[in-house]
Amino acid sequence: MRFRRTARVAVCSAAFLAGLFPQVLAAQNATTQEAPAPVAVAAQAPSSSVQAYTLPPDKLAKAIAISRIRNILNIAGSVWGIVFVWLLLATRAWAGLERWAQEISGRRWIQGVVFFATYLIIGALADLPLDWIGEHYERRFGISVQGWGSWLGDVGKTLGLTILIGAPILLLFNWIVRRWPRRYWLGIWVVTLPILAILTFVEPLFVPLFFKQEPLAKNHAVLVAKLETVVVRTGIDIPPDRMYLLKAGVKYTGINAFVAGIGATKRLVMWDTATDQLPDDEVLFVFGHESGHYVLHHIPKGFALSAVGLFFVYAACAAFAVWMVRRSGARWGTTELSSRTGFVVLLFSISIASFLLEPVSNAVSRHFEHQADVYGQEAIHGIVPDPQKTAVAAFNALGRSWLDDPNPSPFIEFWLYDHPSAQHRANFALHYDPWANGGHGEFFKN
Repeated sequence: MRFRRTARVAVCSAAFLAGLFPQVLAAQNATTQEAPAPVAVAAQAPSSSVQAYTLPPDKLAKAIAISRIRNILNIAGSVWGIVFVWLLLATRAWAGLERWAQEISGRRWIQGVVFFATYLIIGALADLPLDWIGEHYERRFGISVQGWGSWLGDVGKTLGLTILIGAPILLLFNWIVRRWPRRYWLGIWVVTLPILAILTFVEPLFVPLFFKQEPLAKNHAVLVAKLETVVVRTGIDIPPDRMYLLKAGVKYTGINAFVAGIGATKRLVMWDTATDQLPDDEVLFVFGHESGHYVLHHIPKGFALSAVGLFFVYAACAAFAVWMVRRSGARWGTTELSSRTGFVVLLFSISIASFLLEPVSNAVSRHFEHQADVYGQEAIHGIVPDPQKTAVAAFNALGRSWLDDPNPSPFIEFWLYDHPSAQHRANFALHYDPWANGGHGEFFKN
Protein backbone atom coordinates (compact mmCIF):
# COMPACT_ATOMS: atom_id res chain seq x y z
CA MET A 1 0.00 0.00 0.00
CA ARG A 2 2.55 2.54 1.10
CA PHE A 3 6.08 1.91 2.23
CA ARG A 4 7.28 4.89 4.22
CA ARG A 5 10.85 3.87 3.71
CA THR A 6 12.14 3.70 7.26
CA ALA A 7 14.17 0.57 6.68
CA ARG A 8 14.48 0.92 2.92
CA VAL A 9 16.32 4.22 3.27
CA ALA A 10 18.96 2.46 5.32
CA VAL A 11 19.85 0.20 2.42
CA CYS A 12 19.30 2.47 -0.55
CA SER A 13 20.44 5.77 0.96
CA ALA A 14 24.01 4.69 0.38
CA ALA A 15 23.45 5.63 -3.23
CA PHE A 16 20.38 7.84 -3.08
CA LEU A 17 21.51 10.22 -0.32
CA ALA A 18 24.72 10.68 -2.23
CA GLY A 19 22.66 11.96 -5.16
CA LEU A 20 23.65 9.17 -7.52
CA PHE A 21 20.24 8.57 -9.04
CA PRO A 22 16.53 9.26 -8.48
CA GLN A 23 14.60 7.11 -6.05
CA VAL A 24 13.34 4.58 -8.52
CA LEU A 25 14.39 1.42 -6.74
CA ALA A 26 11.15 0.35 -5.10
CA ALA A 27 9.11 -2.76 -5.37
CA GLN A 28 6.01 -0.72 -5.98
CA ASN A 29 7.41 2.06 -8.15
CA ALA A 30 8.23 2.98 -11.73
CA THR A 31 6.82 1.76 -15.00
CA THR A 32 5.93 3.40 -18.28
CA GLN A 33 3.41 0.78 -19.36
CA GLU A 34 -0.10 2.09 -19.58
CA ALA A 35 -2.88 0.25 -17.76
CA PRO A 36 -4.69 -2.16 -20.07
CA ALA A 37 -8.00 -0.93 -21.39
CA PRO A 38 -11.03 -2.34 -19.55
CA VAL A 39 -12.27 -5.51 -21.21
CA ALA A 40 -15.96 -5.08 -20.62
CA VAL A 41 -17.50 -2.34 -18.52
CA ALA A 42 -15.11 0.45 -17.62
CA ALA A 43 -15.08 2.11 -14.25
CA GLN A 44 -17.19 5.22 -14.17
CA ALA A 45 -15.22 8.42 -13.90
CA PRO A 46 -15.42 9.64 -10.33
CA SER A 47 -17.51 12.76 -9.92
CA SER A 48 -15.57 15.74 -8.63
CA SER A 49 -18.24 16.19 -5.97
CA VAL A 50 -17.80 12.69 -4.57
CA GLN A 51 -15.82 12.49 -1.33
CA ALA A 52 -15.18 8.82 -0.78
CA TYR A 53 -12.39 9.62 1.66
CA THR A 54 -13.52 11.80 4.53
CA LEU A 55 -12.23 12.85 7.93
CA PRO A 56 -14.07 14.15 11.01
CA PRO A 57 -13.51 17.89 11.61
CA ASP A 58 -10.80 17.46 14.25
CA LYS A 59 -8.78 15.02 12.14
CA LEU A 60 -9.34 17.13 9.02
CA ALA A 61 -7.74 20.15 10.64
CA LYS A 62 -4.79 18.04 11.76
CA ALA A 63 -4.44 16.43 8.33
CA ILE A 64 -4.32 19.79 6.58
CA ALA A 65 -1.79 21.14 9.08
CA ILE A 66 0.61 18.22 9.04
CA SER A 67 0.33 17.82 5.26
CA ARG A 68 1.53 21.40 4.84
CA ILE A 69 4.43 20.73 7.17
CA ARG A 70 5.37 17.53 5.34
CA ASN A 71 5.22 19.25 1.96
CA ILE A 72 7.35 22.17 3.11
CA LEU A 73 9.92 19.87 4.67
CA ASN A 74 9.98 17.63 1.61
CA ILE A 75 10.67 20.46 -0.83
CA ALA A 76 12.95 22.30 1.59
CA GLY A 77 14.95 19.14 2.19
CA SER A 78 15.55 18.59 -1.52
CA VAL A 79 16.51 22.22 -2.13
CA TRP A 80 18.68 22.38 0.99
CA GLY A 81 20.56 19.25 -0.05
CA ILE A 82 21.51 20.91 -3.34
CA VAL A 83 22.31 24.29 -1.77
CA PHE A 84 24.40 22.70 0.97
CA VAL A 85 26.67 20.87 -1.47
CA TRP A 86 27.03 24.08 -3.51
CA LEU A 87 27.93 26.10 -0.41
CA LEU A 88 30.69 23.67 0.51
CA LEU A 89 31.95 23.82 -3.06
CA ALA A 90 31.89 27.62 -3.08
CA THR A 91 33.76 27.81 0.23
CA ARG A 92 36.28 25.21 -0.98
CA ALA A 93 35.34 22.97 1.96
CA TRP A 94 35.29 19.86 -0.24
CA ALA A 95 38.75 20.76 -1.56
CA GLY A 96 39.93 21.12 2.03
CA LEU A 97 38.46 17.73 2.87
CA GLU A 98 40.32 16.22 -0.09
CA ARG A 99 43.64 17.67 1.11
CA TRP A 100 42.98 16.37 4.64
CA ALA A 101 42.28 12.88 3.32
CA GLN A 102 45.54 12.98 1.36
CA GLU A 103 47.46 13.87 4.51
CA ILE A 104 46.08 10.85 6.36
CA SER A 105 47.52 8.25 4.01
CA GLY A 106 49.51 7.93 0.83
CA ARG A 107 47.23 5.15 -0.42
CA ARG A 108 44.55 6.45 -2.77
CA TRP A 109 41.92 3.94 -1.72
CA ILE A 110 42.31 4.90 1.95
CA GLN A 111 42.08 8.57 0.98
CA GLY A 112 38.92 7.77 -0.94
CA VAL A 113 37.30 5.86 1.90
CA VAL A 114 38.06 8.71 4.32
CA PHE A 115 36.82 11.35 1.89
CA PHE A 116 33.57 9.67 0.92
CA ALA A 117 32.74 8.41 4.40
CA THR A 118 33.17 11.96 5.68
CA TYR A 119 31.14 13.26 2.73
CA LEU A 120 28.25 11.00 3.70
CA ILE A 121 28.52 11.93 7.39
CA ILE A 122 28.48 15.65 6.57
CA GLY A 123 25.45 15.15 4.36
CA ALA A 124 23.62 13.24 7.09
CA LEU A 125 24.40 15.94 9.65
CA ALA A 126 23.15 18.60 7.23
CA ASP A 127 19.85 16.72 6.87
CA LEU A 128 19.46 16.04 10.59
CA PRO A 129 17.73 19.32 11.60
CA LEU A 130 14.97 18.90 9.01
CA ASP A 131 14.64 15.22 9.89
CA TRP A 132 14.29 16.17 13.55
CA ILE A 133 11.63 18.78 12.74
CA GLY A 134 9.70 16.21 10.71
CA GLU A 135 9.86 13.66 13.51
CA HIS A 136 8.82 16.31 16.04
CA TYR A 137 5.60 17.03 14.15
CA GLU A 138 4.89 13.37 13.46
CA ARG A 139 5.08 12.85 17.21
CA ARG A 140 3.03 15.95 17.94
CA PHE A 141 0.21 14.74 15.67
CA GLY A 142 0.32 11.21 17.04
CA ILE A 143 1.70 9.50 13.92
CA SER A 144 5.00 8.59 15.55
CA VAL A 145 5.13 7.13 19.05
CA GLN A 146 8.83 6.34 18.90
CA GLY A 147 11.04 7.61 21.70
CA TRP A 148 13.80 10.04 20.84
CA GLY A 149 16.47 7.57 21.89
CA SER A 150 15.08 4.94 19.56
CA TRP A 151 14.77 7.49 16.78
CA LEU A 152 18.38 8.57 17.16
CA GLY A 153 19.36 4.91 17.18
CA ASP A 154 17.63 4.43 13.82
CA VAL A 155 19.39 7.54 12.49
CA GLY A 156 22.69 6.06 13.59
CA LYS A 157 21.95 2.68 12.01
CA THR A 158 20.94 4.38 8.77
CA LEU A 159 24.15 6.39 8.74
CA GLY A 160 26.21 3.29 9.47
CA LEU A 161 24.67 1.38 6.56
CA THR A 162 24.98 4.43 4.35
CA ILE A 163 28.72 4.57 5.00
CA LEU A 164 29.18 0.81 4.80
CA ILE A 165 27.47 0.58 1.41
CA GLY A 166 27.78 4.09 0.02
CA ALA A 167 31.47 4.83 0.56
CA PRO A 168 32.70 1.81 -1.46
CA ILE A 169 30.20 2.60 -4.23
CA LEU A 170 31.37 6.19 -4.44
CA LEU A 171 34.98 5.06 -4.33
CA LEU A 172 34.31 2.68 -7.23
CA PHE A 173 32.56 5.34 -9.27
CA ASN A 174 35.34 7.84 -8.66
CA TRP A 175 37.86 5.22 -9.84
CA ILE A 176 35.83 4.74 -13.03
CA VAL A 177 35.97 8.49 -13.69
CA ARG A 178 39.77 8.41 -13.39
CA ARG A 179 40.13 5.21 -15.41
CA TRP A 180 37.90 6.27 -18.34
CA PRO A 181 37.85 10.08 -18.29
CA ARG A 182 35.91 10.46 -21.54
CA ARG A 183 33.24 7.76 -21.27
CA TYR A 184 33.21 7.31 -17.51
CA TRP A 185 29.46 7.95 -17.31
CA LEU A 186 28.87 4.86 -19.44
CA GLY A 187 31.01 2.75 -17.09
CA ILE A 188 29.15 4.12 -14.07
CA TRP A 189 25.85 3.30 -15.75
CA VAL A 190 26.94 -0.28 -16.43
CA VAL A 191 28.01 -0.74 -12.80
CA THR A 192 24.86 0.92 -11.44
CA LEU A 193 22.55 -1.74 -12.88
CA PRO A 194 23.87 -4.74 -10.90
CA ILE A 195 24.09 -2.52 -7.81
CA LEU A 196 20.38 -1.75 -8.15
CA ALA A 197 19.61 -5.46 -8.51
CA ILE A 198 21.72 -6.37 -5.49
CA LEU A 199 20.11 -3.66 -3.36
CA THR A 200 16.66 -4.92 -4.32
CA PHE A 201 17.66 -8.44 -3.31
CA VAL A 202 19.29 -7.60 0.03
CA GLU A 203 16.89 -4.85 1.09
CA PRO A 204 14.53 -7.10 3.13
CA LEU A 205 17.47 -8.51 5.06
CA PHE A 206 18.09 -5.16 6.75
CA VAL A 207 14.53 -4.65 7.98
CA PRO A 208 15.16 -6.51 11.30
CA LEU A 209 17.74 -3.85 12.18
CA PHE A 210 14.87 -1.39 12.55
CA PHE A 211 11.81 -3.49 13.37
CA LYS A 212 11.14 -6.80 15.01
CA GLN A 213 9.33 -9.18 12.70
CA GLU A 214 7.90 -12.66 12.93
CA PRO A 215 6.00 -15.07 10.68
CA LEU A 216 2.50 -13.76 10.08
CA ALA A 217 1.07 -17.22 10.81
CA LYS A 218 2.44 -17.17 14.36
CA ASN A 219 -0.45 -15.10 15.74
CA HIS A 220 -2.69 -14.78 12.68
CA ALA A 221 -3.16 -18.33 11.43
CA VAL A 222 -6.80 -17.73 10.46
CA LEU A 223 -5.84 -14.62 8.50
CA VAL A 224 -3.08 -16.50 6.67
CA ALA A 225 -5.60 -19.18 5.68
CA LYS A 226 -7.79 -16.44 4.19
CA LEU A 227 -4.81 -14.91 2.41
CA GLU A 228 -4.19 -18.28 0.82
CA THR A 229 -7.51 -17.91 -1.04
CA VAL A 230 -6.10 -14.75 -2.65
CA VAL A 231 -2.84 -16.58 -3.38
CA VAL A 232 -4.78 -19.26 -5.26
CA ARG A 233 -6.71 -16.63 -7.25
CA THR A 234 -3.64 -14.57 -8.16
CA GLY A 235 -1.13 -17.37 -8.52
CA ILE A 236 1.43 -15.28 -6.65
CA ASP A 237 4.40 -17.25 -5.35
CA ILE A 238 4.42 -16.03 -1.76
CA PRO A 239 3.91 -19.02 0.57
CA PRO A 240 3.02 -18.53 4.24
CA ASP A 241 6.66 -18.76 5.30
CA ARG A 242 7.33 -15.59 3.31
CA MET A 243 4.53 -13.64 4.96
CA TYR A 244 5.80 -11.55 7.84
CA LEU A 245 4.32 -9.39 10.57
CA LEU A 246 6.32 -6.26 11.33
CA LYS A 247 6.12 -4.94 14.89
CA ALA A 248 5.79 -1.35 13.73
CA GLY A 249 3.22 -0.28 16.33
CA VAL A 250 5.97 0.55 18.82
CA LYS A 251 7.08 3.33 16.47
CA TYR A 252 4.11 4.34 14.34
CA THR A 253 0.34 4.41 14.50
CA GLY A 254 -0.09 4.45 10.72
CA ILE A 255 -1.22 1.44 8.70
CA ASN A 256 1.18 -0.03 6.19
CA ALA A 257 2.11 -3.08 4.14
CA PHE A 258 4.67 -3.69 1.44
CA VAL A 259 6.29 -6.25 -0.80
CA ALA A 260 10.07 -6.40 -1.03
CA GLY A 261 12.89 -8.44 -2.44
CA ILE A 262 13.33 -10.63 -5.47
CA GLY A 263 13.93 -14.35 -5.82
CA ALA A 264 14.77 -15.95 -2.49
CA THR A 265 14.13 -12.71 -0.56
CA LYS A 266 10.69 -12.00 -2.05
CA ARG A 267 8.12 -11.49 0.71
CA LEU A 268 4.97 -9.77 1.90
CA VAL A 269 5.23 -7.72 5.06
CA MET A 270 2.17 -6.55 7.02
CA TRP A 271 2.54 -4.00 9.76
CA ASP A 272 0.92 -5.04 13.02
CA THR A 273 -1.00 -1.75 12.92
CA ALA A 274 -2.72 -3.04 9.77
CA THR A 275 -3.65 -6.43 11.21
CA ASP A 276 -4.80 -4.77 14.45
CA GLN A 277 -6.88 -2.00 12.87
CA LEU A 278 -8.25 -3.52 9.66
CA PRO A 279 -10.93 -6.21 9.32
CA ASP A 280 -9.75 -9.34 7.53
CA ASP A 281 -11.57 -8.42 4.30
CA GLU A 282 -9.60 -5.18 4.08
CA VAL A 283 -6.34 -7.01 4.80
CA LEU A 284 -7.19 -9.30 1.88
CA PHE A 285 -7.52 -6.24 -0.33
CA VAL A 286 -4.18 -4.93 0.89
CA PHE A 287 -2.63 -8.31 0.10
CA GLY A 288 -4.26 -8.30 -3.32
CA HIS A 289 -2.79 -4.86 -4.00
CA GLU A 290 0.69 -5.96 -2.96
CA SER A 291 0.38 -9.18 -4.97
CA GLY A 292 -0.39 -7.04 -8.00
CA HIS A 293 3.08 -5.51 -7.89
CA TYR A 294 4.59 -8.96 -8.41
CA VAL A 295 2.02 -10.43 -10.78
CA LEU A 296 2.17 -7.35 -13.02
CA HIS A 297 6.00 -7.51 -13.00
CA HIS A 298 6.41 -4.03 -11.61
CA ILE A 299 9.89 -4.70 -10.25
CA PRO A 300 11.50 -5.75 -13.57
CA LYS A 301 9.57 -3.07 -15.45
CA GLY A 302 10.71 -0.46 -12.96
CA PHE A 303 14.26 -1.74 -13.23
CA ALA A 304 14.15 -1.50 -17.03
CA LEU A 305 12.77 2.02 -16.86
CA SER A 306 15.48 3.00 -14.39
CA ALA A 307 18.17 1.58 -16.64
CA VAL A 308 16.97 3.56 -19.65
CA GLY A 309 16.41 6.74 -17.68
CA LEU A 310 19.77 6.61 -15.91
CA PHE A 311 21.60 6.18 -19.22
CA PHE A 312 20.42 9.59 -20.38
CA VAL A 313 20.62 11.19 -16.93
CA TYR A 314 24.23 10.14 -16.47
CA ALA A 315 25.18 11.34 -19.98
CA ALA A 316 23.54 14.73 -19.47
CA CYS A 317 24.92 15.18 -15.96
CA ALA A 318 28.43 14.28 -17.13
CA ALA A 319 28.32 17.07 -19.70
CA PHE A 320 26.88 19.51 -17.15
CA ALA A 321 29.53 18.62 -14.61
CA VAL A 322 32.32 19.21 -17.14
CA TRP A 323 30.85 22.63 -17.90
CA MET A 324 30.69 23.51 -14.19
CA VAL A 325 34.29 22.47 -13.59
CA ARG A 326 35.46 24.58 -16.53
CA ARG A 327 33.42 27.55 -15.40
CA SER A 328 33.85 27.43 -11.61
CA GLY A 329 36.33 24.65 -10.85
CA ALA A 330 39.23 27.00 -10.10
CA ARG A 331 37.13 28.85 -7.50
CA TRP A 332 36.00 25.54 -6.01
CA GLY A 333 39.51 24.16 -5.74
CA THR A 334 39.49 21.65 -8.58
CA THR A 335 40.34 21.63 -12.25
CA GLU A 336 39.63 17.98 -12.99
CA LEU A 337 36.46 15.97 -12.71
CA SER A 338 38.54 12.95 -11.75
CA SER A 339 39.63 14.57 -8.48
CA ARG A 340 37.45 13.88 -5.48
CA THR A 341 36.29 17.49 -5.33
CA GLY A 342 35.53 17.26 -9.04
CA PHE A 343 33.58 14.08 -8.37
CA VAL A 344 31.46 16.02 -5.86
CA VAL A 345 30.64 18.38 -8.73
CA LEU A 346 29.35 15.35 -10.64
CA LEU A 347 27.26 14.29 -7.64
CA PHE A 348 26.01 17.88 -7.40
CA SER A 349 24.83 17.77 -11.02
CA ILE A 350 23.08 14.43 -10.48
CA SER A 351 21.34 15.72 -7.33
CA ILE A 352 19.95 18.62 -9.37
CA ALA A 353 18.71 16.21 -12.03
CA SER A 354 17.16 13.97 -9.35
CA PHE A 355 15.21 16.92 -7.96
CA LEU A 356 13.99 18.08 -11.36
CA LEU A 357 13.00 14.56 -12.41
CA GLU A 358 11.15 13.77 -9.18
CA PRO A 359 7.73 14.56 -10.74
CA VAL A 360 8.47 12.12 -13.57
CA SER A 361 9.45 9.33 -11.20
CA ASN A 362 6.42 10.01 -9.01
CA ALA A 363 4.01 10.10 -11.97
CA VAL A 364 5.23 6.69 -13.08
CA SER A 365 4.92 5.40 -9.51
CA ARG A 366 1.36 6.72 -9.17
CA HIS A 367 0.40 4.93 -12.37
CA PHE A 368 1.98 1.79 -11.03
CA GLU A 369 0.12 2.08 -7.73
CA HIS A 370 -3.15 2.66 -9.55
CA GLN A 371 -2.65 -0.57 -11.47
CA ALA A 372 -2.06 -2.38 -8.18
CA ASP A 373 -5.22 -0.81 -6.73
CA VAL A 374 -7.25 -2.13 -9.66
CA TYR A 375 -5.61 -5.53 -9.40
CA GLY A 376 -6.23 -5.71 -5.66
CA GLN A 377 -9.91 -4.90 -6.02
CA GLU A 378 -10.32 -7.48 -8.75
CA ALA A 379 -8.32 -10.07 -6.79
CA ILE A 380 -10.84 -10.08 -3.95
CA HIS A 381 -13.89 -10.22 -6.24
CA GLY A 382 -15.85 -13.31 -5.26
CA ILE A 383 -13.86 -13.67 -2.04
CA VAL A 384 -15.30 -10.74 -0.08
CA PRO A 385 -18.97 -9.71 -0.26
CA ASP A 386 -18.41 -6.19 -1.65
CA PRO A 387 -14.99 -5.38 -3.22
CA GLN A 388 -15.91 -1.71 -3.75
CA LYS A 389 -16.94 -1.13 -0.16
CA THR A 390 -13.93 -3.06 1.13
CA ALA A 391 -11.42 -1.06 -0.95
CA VAL A 392 -12.99 2.29 -0.03
CA ALA A 393 -12.94 1.37 3.66
CA ALA A 394 -9.30 0.31 3.42
CA PHE A 395 -8.28 3.60 1.79
CA ASN A 396 -10.18 5.54 4.43
CA ALA A 397 -8.45 3.63 7.21
CA LEU A 398 -5.07 4.14 5.55
CA GLY A 399 -5.63 7.87 5.07
CA ARG A 400 -6.94 8.42 8.57
CA SER A 401 -4.05 6.57 10.15
CA TRP A 402 -1.47 8.83 8.45
CA LEU A 403 -3.65 11.98 8.49
CA ASP A 404 -3.55 12.31 4.70
CA ASP A 405 -5.01 15.52 3.32
CA PRO A 406 -8.34 14.71 1.57
CA ASN A 407 -7.81 17.53 -0.95
CA PRO A 408 -4.12 18.05 -1.68
CA SER A 409 -3.01 20.71 -4.10
CA PRO A 410 -2.79 19.31 -7.65
CA PHE A 411 0.75 20.70 -7.90
CA ILE A 412 1.80 19.03 -4.64
CA GLU A 413 0.32 15.73 -5.75
CA PHE A 414 2.05 16.06 -9.12
CA TRP A 415 5.46 16.87 -7.66
CA LEU A 416 5.64 14.99 -4.36
CA TYR A 417 3.16 12.09 -4.29
CA ASP A 418 4.51 8.67 -5.29
CA HIS A 419 1.01 7.23 -4.64
CA PRO A 420 -2.30 8.68 -5.81
CA SER A 421 -3.95 10.70 -3.06
CA ALA A 422 -6.22 8.81 -0.68
CA GLN A 423 -9.17 10.74 -2.15
CA HIS A 424 -8.40 9.70 -5.72
CA ARG A 425 -7.86 6.08 -4.72
CA ALA A 426 -11.05 5.89 -2.70
CA ASN A 427 -13.13 7.66 -5.37
CA PHE A 428 -11.92 5.27 -8.05
CA ALA A 429 -12.59 2.22 -5.86
CA LEU A 430 -16.10 3.48 -5.14
CA HIS A 431 -16.98 3.60 -8.83
CA TYR A 432 -15.00 0.65 -10.10
CA ASP A 433 -17.48 -2.12 -10.90
CA PRO A 434 -16.50 -3.84 -14.18
CA TRP A 435 -18.64 -6.86 -13.26
CA ALA A 436 -21.85 -4.94 -13.76
CA ASN A 437 -23.97 -6.26 -16.60
CA GLY A 438 -21.90 -9.42 -16.86
CA GLY A 439 -18.55 -7.72 -17.54
CA HIS A 440 -15.16 -8.57 -16.13
CA GLY A 441 -12.09 -6.75 -14.99
CA GLU A 442 -8.80 -5.77 -16.59
CA PHE A 443 -6.72 -8.52 -15.02
CA PHE A 444 -9.24 -11.28 -14.18
CA LYS A 445 -11.84 -12.89 -16.41
CA ASN A 446 -14.25 -13.57 -13.56
